[in-house]
Amino acid sequence: MRYKHSFVPYLGVATAVALQKQLAFTEMNPIDSATLALLDLRCPRCHEGHLFSYPAYRLTKYAIMPERCPVCQVAYEPEPGFYWGAMFVSYAFSVACFAVGGVAAYYLFHDPAVWVYVLTVTAFVLLTAPATLRYSRALMLYLFGGISYNPQYARRAAAPTTSEPLSRR
Repeated sequence: MRYKHSFVPYLGVATAVALQKQLAFTEMNPIDSATLALLDLRCPRCHEGHLFSYPAYRLTKYAIMPERCPVCQVAYEPEPGFYWGAMFVSYAFSVACFAVGGVAAYYLFHDPAVWVYVLTVTAFVLLTAPATLRYSRALMLYLFGGISYNPQYARRAAAPTTSEPLSRR
């Protein structure tokens, strides 16, 4: 397993613990919620395959996506240039990061000089850049990719269970 849950470091501790329990449950069951699958950066069709090949902290490879889902084989790029639209989503996320960084600098440093704002906001935006790129691509794929969740493509749903009666020959 390459990495378990990439979104946990970006959330608060209480929220992360609650989501970690929910995602530990989903290790045995496919994720039925599209929101949880999006937050965990999973495939929109099977909710099991990872959207990205490497974890977000690998700064040279955090944007690399496989061409297809390793579980259900759906194409992650529905058409050439599909993720150009994710730039607009990423721009909105970056503006939100600018606002959060500016407000945090104001309250943490009690209305500091302009250079403190610039330094704080720049550091905050650079630290959140991998998450911004990854979630903007995932959101673009979930909203405009034309792919919907189908539990038949999940690996665990395709595996036979022991509680099913054996078929007669």
